[in-house]
Amino acid sequence: MSRKQTPDDPNGWGTRLKDLEARNDAARGMGGKEKLERLRAKGHLDARSRIGGLLDSDSFREIGRLVGAISEQVPADAFPAGFGTIEGRPVLVGAEDFSVAGGSIGLGAADKRYRLTQLALQEKVPLILMLHGAGHRITNALRGHGRTPNDLQGLVDLSGIVPTVCLVLGPAAGHSALAAPLMDFAVMTQQSALFSAGPPLVEAAVGEKVTKEELGGPQVHTLQSGVAHNVVEDDQAALALARRYLSYFPSNAWSVPPDQPGDDSGPRALETLLSILPADDRRPYRMRKVLALLTDAGSLLELQPGYGESMVTALARLGGQSVALLANDPSHKAGTLDRAAAEKGARFLQVADSFGLPVIFLADNPGVMAGTAAEREGALRAAARLFAAQRRLRVPKLHVTLRKAFGFGSSAMGMNPFDQQTLTLALPGATLGAMPARGGGAAAHADAGEQAELDAAESGGPYSIADHMGFDEVIDPRDLRNALLDGLKLASARSAIGYGPRPGGGPLP
Repeated sequence: MSRKQTPDDPNGWGTRLKDLEARNDAARGMGGKEKLERLRAKGHLDARSRIGGLLDSDSFREIGRLVGAISEQVPADAFPAGFGTIEGRPVLVGAEDFSVAGGSIGLGAADKRYRLTQLALQEKVPLILMLHGAGHRITNALRGHGRTPNDLQGLVDLSGIVPTVCLVLGPAAGHSALAAPLMDFAVMTQQSALFSAGPPLVEAAVGEKVTKEELGGPQVHTLQSGVAHNVVEDDQAALALARRYLSYFPSNAWSVPPDQPGDDSGPRALETLLSILPADDRRPYRMRKVLALLTDAGSLLELQPGYGESMVTALARLGGQSVALLANDPSHKAGTLDRAAAEKGARFLQVADSFGLPVIFLADNPGVMAGTAAEREGALRAAARLFAAQRRLRVPKLHVTLRKAFGFGSSAMGMNPFDQQTLTLALPGATLGAMPARGGGAAAHADAGEQAELDAAESGGPYSIADHMGFDEVIDPRDLRNALLDGLKLASARSAIGYGPRPGGGPLP
């Protein structure tokens, strides 16, 4: 039966458009005014405000807005999603809506989440997920859904193909929480938490009474477990950090990282480096100060600063070019490679290599952590994983030995001669060898004459190695930035071509 036409609606579209508008308004209304106000009173943005704050203004195009409207009577099935742009580049985004059914994942939302991963793979654009939900909806068990793929499978397929970012903006449990370790970069706010099962289920299962903060708060996952990378104060800070992180990366593995030249992209001598970096390799200093001085002003972004602290992993720009920095920090455990530091470094290298970022190694460590605790926690295996990751790098690799690099600690930091480095440098006075001369001599019961010979060989380390082309050059510390800029220039033809995905898949969690 045809709809009745009116003079103001000669083709009969009016009723249909009003119906569509009403359905869209219901979805955009989320959990309603009262629930949204309660959410904001706790310092949270609502799901749609989070998406709007992440993307360029007015760039969001929603997909799946009407999912769940009929089958569940749940607006957008508690998961607004779609695509837009960040700095003009397309991205896909989805946000759990805590104001609707506690942000739980219904069957329709599960399909929508997988649809996002399919689109990211198909269109080769980054994916950002925002977590604040209870995991799978309990009523899903009452509705058959068959053998269908899920977003966790999709996230594994995306690894090394496109950059992925997870923002944990409130408590996230079960299936929801599992997205964080599967994505390249995970950020938590101070009000967030991640856990496989929440406090009530933990108490029921193992009798442990614990708060959500104690169970999986940001201090747990950014300082102890390493599941998340960075912690920020609130939603707005998390959105800003996601935008900044993506600015260092290409949209996919076939593209190249975008250059961002600025006022500090040119050569300059590091005149103040000598006041930061002690010549005595037994004196500590903060590596972050060196990196901030070395790189383009204001471009340094450290990842996982509270985990594996003897290793610094950071993104930055050098001459306007995106680079990945892996550096030992002698202010923590003398820069020693323990399990956490090595594991952090290995995965960081895999992500950098997946997306074509040149890697700069700054070595200043006494080797792999020794002792019973280190052996029992697997420091050797973690250091071997770091070594394998740097050995497999396809991107330009630039190594600098700053003051010391002993044993496997030097190899894991990319020092092995003729190991596909674009440039290998050392500073004068660097001490090298299988182990420190003093400790090694004592272990070997060296007499005074032998110990003196060991000490002399150690002190001449960089020159002896440079004598056999193990180092390309021994440089004045003040020339470090300019030497690295020249190395990047040498590799510029290679850096201008996308590498494509790594054979065998991208980084594992």
